[in-house]
Amino acid sequence: MGILWTIIIGFVAGVIAKFIMPGDNEPSGFILTTILGIVGAFVATFLGQAMGWYGAGEGAGLIGAVVGAIVVLVVYGMVAGRRRTI
Repeated sequence: MGILWTIIIGFVAGVIAKFIMPGDNEPSGFILTTILGIVGAFVATFLGQAMGWYGAGEGAGLIGAVVGAIVVLVVYGMVAGRRRTI
């Protein structure tokens, strides 16, 4: 149930992160934004467990997942921005 919960939280976090951080270099598709939100939730879970914020079986909460999704969106925007200028 932990992975499924992380995916659900990541879905919501991706949508929230897209509303917080709209822009031209950001993914415009709903599916890509959702996938990046899920990746952000997994990143937040991994980093939180590595830093000792979460236990071994715990996942990131909604706020941590939103922060992780925003970080993933920023990185995606930087990579996509470089790719378009070449």
